[in-house]
Amino acid sequence: MKFLKNKLAVTIVVLSVTFLILISHSIKGNNMSFMRNGVGVTFNSVQGVIFKFNSGVKNFAGSIFNFSNIKKENEDLKKKNSELENKIIDYQSLKSENERLRKTLNFKEQRAEFNYIGGDIVEKGANGMLDQFVINRGSKDGIGKGMVAVTYEGLVGQVTSVGSNWAIVQTLANENIAVSGAVESTNDNNGIVKGYKDSNNNLLAKLYYLPLDSNIKKGDVILTSGLGGLYPKGIRIGDVIDIEEDKGKVMKNAIIKPYVDFNKLDEILIIVPKDKMDYSAQVN
Repeated sequence: MKFLKNKLAVTIVVLSVTFLILISHSIKGNNMSFMRNGVGVTFNSVQGVIFKFNSGVKNFAGSIFNFSNIKKENEDLKKKNSELENKIIDYQSLKSENERLRKTLNFKEQRAEFNYIGGDIVEKGANGMLDQFVINRGSKDGIGKGMVAVTYEGLVGQVTSVGSNWAIVQTLANENIAVSGAVESTNDNNGIVKGYKDSNNNLLAKLYYLPLDSNIKKGDVILTSGLGGLYPKGIRIGDVIDIEEDKGKVMKNAIIKPYVDFNKLDEILIIVPKDKMDYSAQVN
C-alpha cells in the first residue's frame, strides 16, 4: 500500500515536471515569435517611413521641375502675346493711316478745282489751347496769309501769319474766325459761324443770325456758303445738334458739332486759290 502511494507521488511529480517543461518551451517559443514579430513590425515601420520620405523627395523635386517648366512656358507666352499686341497696334496704325490717305485723296479729287498744300502740325497753342497751331510749310511752299485750312473731314480754319518755312493757322475755335455758313439741304438760312464752348467746355460752333421762321432743324449739315469770297463754297463745317432763340427773341442760333476734332489734328491741307494754282504747282 505504501509502495503504491510512493509510485503515485512519483508519477505526479514526473507529470508536473513534464508539464512545466512543456509550458517553459511554449513560453520561450512565444517569446521568440513575439520578438520576431516586434522586430518585423519595427523594421517594416522604418522601411515605410523611408519609402514615404523618398517618395516625398521625388514628388517635391518633380514639382520644382514642373514649376520651372510652367514658369518658362508662361514667360514665353507673355513674350509672344506682347509681340502679337505690338503687331496688332502696328497693323491698326497702318490701317488708319491708309484710310486717312484714301479719304484725303478722295476729297482732293472731289474738289479738284483747287490745289492743295499738305502740312504737318509742329506746334499747338499754349496750355493745350486749340485755337491755333503752327505748320511746317510757309511762303517758300506757296502758302499765303488768308488761305483756308481743311482736312477731308471739313473746315479747320485760316492762315493768319506766314514765314518762309512755317505758317500759323487759326482754327474755328478762335474768336477771331467767322465763316459764312448755310444749310446743305436748302442752301439758304445763311448765317455766321463762330467757335463756341458749352457749359462742359466742349468745343462746338454756332450759326448766328438765322431768322425766327427758319426751318433749320437738328441733324442738318452746315457748309460754307461762299459769301464774301474768303472761304470756298461747300466745305463741310458740322451737324446741327440744337436750336435756340437769342435773348431778344428776334433771331435763331443753331449749335453745331464740327466734323473736325481739333484735339486729334496732326496734318492739314491748305487750299490754294485759283489765281495761285500755277505757282503752287511749281513749288510742289
